[in-house]
Amino acid sequence: MTELETFENPHPQRNYVIRHVAPEFTSVCPKTNQPDFGTIEIEYVADKLCVELKSLKFYLQGYRNVGVFYEDVVNRILNDLLAVLKPRRMTVVGKFTPRGGIHSTITAQYNPSAPPAIKSTESTRTDDS
Repeated sequence: MTELETFENPHPQRNYVIRHVAPEFTSVCPKTNQPDFGTIEIEYVADKLCVELKSLKFYLQGYRNVGVFYEDVVNRILNDLLAVLKPRRMTVVGKFTPRGGIHSTITAQYNPSAPPAIKSTESTRTDDS
């Protein structure tokens, strides 16, 4: 994989949203060995560093021949960007073209200030009849 490069955030005192969209993402389905196509959307609030776009482009192109499931690749991208940038928050969305008539969208998020996810509870309903 190509190394992700960074530059200093020119406005670290401000929370502003940076959004990058890569509409030509490709990887390989590990089950069928067929190419997968999609759009990767990266949105984050930088702390001290921002990602340099040319390195991001080459990093994403590095998945072109990698056999990886949608769920894994979106989380890998998030993890790699988190490790390099250490942002205040980040979301990575993978919108993949339909395969077998099913369109898949995978979202992975990092937001340390968000409340924990709500756990589902089992029904406490009882039947007295």
